[in-house]
Amino acid sequence: MKIAISGLGRMGGQIAQKLVEGGHDVVAHNRSRGPVDEAASYGATSAYEKHDVISAFHGEPIVLWIMIPADVIEAELTSWLEILPVGSIVIDGGNSDYRGDKARADRVTASGSTLLDIGTSGGVWGYENGFSMMVGGDAAAYQRFIPALETLAIPRGGHQHFGPSGTGHYVKMVHNAIEYGMMQSLAEGYRILKEGPYPDIDLAKAGDIWQQSSVVTSWLNDLTRQALHENPTLDNISGVVAESGEARWTLETANELGIPMPAIQASFDVRLASQKGEVNFATKLLAAMRSKFGGHNIDGKQ
Repeated sequence: MKIAISGLGRMGGQIAQKLVEGGHDVVAHNRSRGPVDEAASYGATSAYEKHDVISAFHGEPIVLWIMIPADVIEAELTSWLEILPVGSIVIDGGNSDYRGDKARADRVTASGSTLLDIGTSGGVWGYENGFSMMVGGDAAAYQRFIPALETLAIPRGGHQHFGPSGTGHYVKMVHNAIEYGMMQSLAEGYRILKEGPYPDIDLAKAGDIWQQSSVVTSWLNDLTRQALHENPTLDNISGVVAESGEARWTLETANELGIPMPAIQASFDVRLASQKGEVNFATKLLAAMRSKFGGHNIDGKQ
């Protein structure tokens, strides 16, 4: 399958490489040249400008996966729609706000093409473990794109179609909000081990045994214990924890629906407080977890 990937950051670059190695014909585009050159080194076709992407498809409809931050998707989509051939499939694979998906899909439809929203999870480990992909939008376009999704899911990932435009990003948004709560619970637990009545407990060893068929066995706990083995006192970690939008949007939606979400609200509030200087061992551990699964900076920036 021939696919253009625009946005070769932490996850976009891995998606491009995994598709190339899976036998797909990938056209790699990015606003800076370095990631495009890197993609070319493993077999992708270079596209330094948007028009290079169009040329690579020789005027035929394009399958374009856009992997960029939510705050720039509107402008980026506008510029692509000015040049995309009719009949193209556009994929928004970033963490965009689901509440804008229908309007974006309508814009793409009006231009003669189709938009899929694909919430993509797996972080910087997706290349190795496979990505988890939550899809919303036109069912026929999803069916056409399944060969690429199957490649990206290898070996332990997966994909599901959830319904009309917005459902993919909605399911991913709630996933990320749950993630906030799970991370906060782990961080608080390790903190009370560290600061409780037995000061010499080895936190990494506690994580090791919790990871051996206990009820809290999980990938997040596995990454947490790894971080503690590498840096037991979490030196040089500021403890400032970023929030990227998804928990905020989930809480806004829950408020509109009258659904209490005390655990997710509390975890969100901790992140906001950390940005105002309220840091401790638990917030440092949250930052360490984010770095482990997503490659995020440990200084609290995105």
